[in-house]
Amino acid sequence: MPTSFAELIDALEIASLSNSGECQAFVCRQSGKIYCRMDPLYVGELDEELPDDLDDDEKYVQVPDKRALDLGKPLVMDFTRAVLPQDLDDVRDMFRKREAYAKFKGLLARRRALDRWYDFEREATERALRVWCELNSIELVD
Repeated sequence: MPTSFAELIDALEIASLSNSGECQAFVCRQSGKIYCRMDPLYVGELDEELPDDLDDDEKYVQVPDKRALDLGKPLVMDFTRAVLPQDLDDVRDMFRKREAYAKFKGLLARRRALDRWYDFEREATERALRVWCELNSIELVD
């Protein structure tokens, strides 16, 4: 059964909410349905009942987070090289410290490149997720 690409994008966002696995998303290989397991501290209580066998790797595949798809710092550096090469050293320095994304977005706003970043990030995310789906034999509907 096919999986909705829009729902899969949402599942990727959920899987990327935490750094230590408190939020996870899974695709059922048989039905294409997406299930999310999240720490209530992030989203409150959920109404959806999760299958008991959600950890069965043969039946479900866990949706990766953005870091697993190299959509974190490597993507920022690719964008900076392509769009703001004069700021490459500054961006490298930003990502050696805390609050890097906030500082990066501040730089993008000053350079009037924030919309270009969001487009770049969205396109890269969609490409990476489609490749992941192919590797995991997940059929998509757009």
